[in-house]
Amino acid sequence: MTEDISPLLIVQLVLIARSVALVLFFLGCFSLIFNKHKPWIETTYHGIITENDEKVLLDPPLIALDKDAPLRYAESFEVTFTKEGEICGFRIHGQNVPFEAVVLDKSTGEGVIRAKDKLDCELQKEHTFTIQAYDCGEGPDGANMKKSHKATVHIQVNDINEYSPVFKERSYKATVIEGKNYDNILKVEAVDADCSFQYSQICSYEIVTPDVPFTVDKDGNIKNTEKLNYSKERMYKLTVTAYDCGKNRASEDVLVKINIKPTCKPSWQGFNKRIEYEPGTGTLALFPSIHMENCEEPITSIQATIELETSHIGKGCDRDTYSEKSLHKLCGASAGTVELLPSPSSTTNWTLGLPTDNGHDSDQVFEFNGTQAIKIPDGMVSSSLKEPFTVSVWMRHGPGAREKETILCNSDKTEMNRHHYSLYVHNCRLVMLLRQDPTEAESYKPAEFHWKLDQVCDKEWHHYVLNIEFPSVALFVDGATFEPFLVSEDYPLHATKIDTQLTVGACWQDFTGHENETEAVSQPSTGGSVHMTQFFRGSLAGLMIRSGKLENKKVIDCLYTCKEGLDVQLPEDVASSSLTLEGDDIENVEKVMQHISYLNSRQFPTPGIRHLRISTTVKCFNEDSCITMPDSEGYVMVLQPEEPKISLSGIDHFARGASDFESSEGVTLFPELRIVSTITREVEAEAEGEDDPTVQENVVSEEIMHNLDNCEVTVVGDDLDGEHESLDLDLTQIQQRGLEMSSSNVGMIITGVNTMANYEQVLHLIRYRNWHTEALFDRKFKLVCSELNGRYISNGFKVEVNVIHTTNPMDHANNAMVQPQFINPVHPASVDLSGHNLVNAHQASVVPSAATIVIVVCVSFLVFMIILGVFRIRAAHQRSMRDQENGKENEMDWDDSALTITVNPMEVWSMRTSLSSPFSLDTVMDTHAYCSLCHATRQKKEVCFAF
Repeated sequence: MTEDISPLLIVQLVLIARSVALVLFFLGCFSLIFNKHKPWIETTYHGIITENDEKVLLDPPLIALDKDAPLRYAESFEVTFTKEGEICGFRIHGQNVPFEAVVLDKSTGEGVIRAKDKLDCELQKEHTFTIQAYDCGEGPDGANMKKSHKATVHIQVNDINEYSPVFKERSYKATVIEGKNYDNILKVEAVDADCSFQYSQICSYEIVTPDVPFTVDKDGNIKNTEKLNYSKERMYKLTVTAYDCGKNRASEDVLVKINIKPTCKPSWQGFNKRIEYEPGTGTLALFPSIHMENCEEPITSIQATIELETSHIGKGCDRDTYSEKSLHKLCGASAGTVELLPSPSSTTNWTLGLPTDNGHDSDQVFEFNGTQAIKIPDGMVSSSLKEPFTVSVWMRHGPGAREKETILCNSDKTEMNRHHYSLYVHNCRLVMLLRQDPTEAESYKPAEFHWKLDQVCDKEWHHYVLNIEFPSVALFVDGATFEPFLVSEDYPLHATKIDTQLTVGACWQDFTGHENETEAVSQPSTGGSVHMTQFFRGSLAGLMIRSGKLENKKVIDCLYTCKEGLDVQLPEDVASSSLTLEGDDIENVEKVMQHISYLNSRQFPTPGIRHLRISTTVKCFNEDSCITMPDSEGYVMVLQPEEPKISLSGIDHFARGASDFESSEGVTLFPELRIVSTITREVEAEAEGEDDPTVQENVVSEEIMHNLDNCEVTVVGDDLDGEHESLDLDLTQIQQRGLEMSSSNVGMIITGVNTMANYEQVLHLIRYRNWHTEALFDRKFKLVCSELNGRYISNGFKVEVNVIHTTNPMDHANNAMVQPQFINPVHPASVDLSGHNLVNAHQASVVPSAATIVIVVCVSFLVFMIILGVFRIRAAHQRSMRDQENGKENEMDWDDSALTITVNPMEVWSMRTSLSSPFSLDTVMDTHAYCSLCHATRQKKEVCFAF
């Protein structure tokens, strides 16, 4: 069939095809040239986007249509090359629009809107802007593109629950009155930073603290679930949290403090119940912020009494605990005071068996239980009713008894049992008995003075002073004067030669069948061996008798005055244990109360508690409804003071020649004594960080100055033998420094309040003498000093002195006279120190002729006389040199108390002559004198041994 087709026909067909193609080509070009329609989009869009997302969900979807796109309107599928119907993009109009539009499919015009960055709903919840679509234009270069109209887009940003609730306040406080139910005590409020209603709303509150009588509602209102009690709890601390509607809990819980206020009760408020006082800091304000709660009651007057209770301390308050005798001197009392109840010591031992309070922090207190009493040694008190005298005592007694209880009694020692004078307690009355001495004119005169006093039986410490100038008696109790309510008279005593016995705590009775002239004495149940009656039950301290002069009011006040008390810090104000304030204005009374201070002027106060009590009385306009102020109580805690350490140091061992002990001056015991007192303080080390755990406290010692009141020198070993040894001290030096000295065969006691420097000077003057030293080789002594009546005691400083025994010069002479004078040369004598004796070696001798013997005897006699003279001169010179040195020997003094060295001068002379040395009497004398003295000085003793 192919063969049947002619070539012409083929050419014609090709030409026709080319023509059709050319036509089609021109038709295509024509279609490219014409872009007649604009893209079309919706007029309004609504979108939603979540904060953490970037794609916007639009309603309706973003689609642009273009009529120039033939494929969309063709009834059948055709291949086309046109671009006018394609959508090339979308354009957003607006400022700072955080969105962009992207074409997904150009042919279909489908697109999306998405966020450029993450959106924050809290910053902007909604966004509005306009958008346009544009096609791809005409021709390959996209010229003459068409734009659609502007459509409005509304986009809402959806919230996520990214924030937690936060309370508006850091803490909440409220005050409620006890015994009431509250609907709303306070309201807590939290906020949430989320933008949506769901997540920004607080849906609930919760009290985290368990077991509290409170509840909180969904709005944050807190109320109590039961009535509150101030005595049970004064403040509640609650922890409250919050939740938003997305169940997020508050980032930080809040603290709620609810103070419970008691039902209005008038009282003093605003002061600490415990107040600490550090010794040595002066005054301390007790109530710097005190104020009165009067429940708004109109008050016309106020009276407040502040009391400092110190009855448990020593003798009623914190006083200097020196001996009573020392206190009398400090207060200005002159000489003549005798202490009847001293602290037990080697010279005052009559109080040794009495029970005491066993305390060194307070005064020396003696307890009398109704079975004990003491006898005062004869001669201690020489009081006579012919001259005035004073009796003072601290006493604590109570309750009263029907029997007489004797404090002090002077009665017959034998037979008569008469009471010459006595001080006793009977039925809460203080009685002073004074019997007249025998006189020619027998007349009635006052014999008993009675004082009915509450102080006698209140079990508290009180100070009693009786100025007695027969026949009158004046009584001072705690510095206040009291007149006797009853005075009895009696005849004088009969003249007798019976001695009297002074006793404390009872009256001395000699049960021989006689009775007291003033009263019948009952026999004690224990039989006739007991010589005491009318025993005292209570505590006594500081019992003194001063003869020849009465105490003046100034001295009495000084003895009674406390070292601690209350101070108002006003001019001419005196500290006391009680203060009373009166006023009609609350504010003025409060200001004065705020200036009340505690004062303790002691260098070493007694530590412990001092109770405080405020008693208040008020008056109101309306007496019927006037308020009642209860007593307010607290206490001052006096902290432990830094206690001093008293140290004694010096030369504790030295040796002296026997002649020094036998001289009139004797030997100085404490030539270089030093008394030093130190306290130890803890000081925090300096560091950059306060919380550095490596920082430790440093302990430092500081030297302080304070007084001493006693130094006692005791003999270690056998007591002093008064026939040939003694301890001496210049009484003039003692009196110049206001000190006193007593001595016995066991030692010496120096008493009196004075500085450590003065005690040093006095102790330097103590000398030991012994005028019978043949059998004495050493003596030991011990020194102890104390402060505040034994509260602080020094170390025991021991001193040992050795006696250096030297051979009598006459013995040397005798030896020289009997020794052979011609001796062959020998080596130096050997030394035997085991027995402290220098022994010469055996030496061979020859028999001299008679003439030689005569010559030697004459020369020896001459040498002896010369040596004796030189030795005496040297010994006198040595003694004067030691006196000039005034005891400046050091601890390196040689102890040769038992060493005896005998040197024969003729042996020395013989030795030298045998060696063909030039003979010289001066050489022999110097050598012998030197060897006689070198043992005491320990100088070059090896040279002496060489001879």
